[in-house]
Amino acid sequence: MSRRAGSGATERLTPHLVLGAYAVGVFPMADTRDTEHVYWVEPRKRAILPLDGFHLSRSLRKTVAKDRFRVTADTAFESIIRLCAESVEDRPETWINYAIERVFIDLFDMGFAHSIECWDGDELVGGLYGLSLGRAFFGESMVSRRTDASKVALVWLIARLRAGGYSLLDCQFQTPHLSTMGAVEIGRDDYVALLSDALAGVVAPGASASGVSVPGDFAALDRLGAVLGVAAGTVSGPVSGQDIVQLLAQTS
Repeated sequence: MSRRAGSGATERLTPHLVLGAYAVGVFPMADTRDTEHVYWVEPRKRAILPLDGFHLSRSLRKTVAKDRFRVTADTAFESIIRLCAESVEDRPETWINYAIERVFIDLFDMGFAHSIECWDGDELVGGLYGLSLGRAFFGESMVSRRTDASKVALVWLIARLRAGGYSLLDCQFQTPHLSTMGAVEIGRDDYVALLSDALAGVVAPGASASGVSVPGDFAALDRLGAVLGVAAGTVSGPVSGQDIVQLLAQTS
């Protein structure tokens, strides 16, 4: 279902290298946590989750609306990526090696990588992280240490991307979990067309990554809390799970 586009064993991962790869539909993976080797992947079938085709089930809608988890964004990026890389019983190895972890922390510091965190009290129990480029968001990994934590994180991500003007959510590989929420598989040519549209005017052919801008506004949802508060005639505050459900209701 995918092809390796070459080895990065002797090539140090840098933010500019990774941004350039994602801009042409390629991403890095590793075979184990401890390996120094990284290879580049270009799936023949790509999973995407259409932002206007997201399916929010009745049970998950209730979980989100009740604020079962406290949800934050970009407050614990390093913790999320390390939680995603942890070995668990049904997945003893991970594709996130230390080189990938380091470069994504650099990308986070540069404003390109983002995370959604789910908390149970003060304990981090799930979330996701990914890369933002143009109007595309490339979901990298999800993790759950409580029932539905990763699903709740995805719901909040969808709302954030819709509020921020994104047009493409790349899930890389299809899973049953993603399929139930509306993800579909498309061919490479169709994916490249969607990617080109999401990056139009952002990454010019032959341009260096240093010239990349990021028009998708990952923080737009945070400002929406004030707008919702004014509309309701109340003091503005953080967006709630009920707000998220209302925002996504038309696409559920």
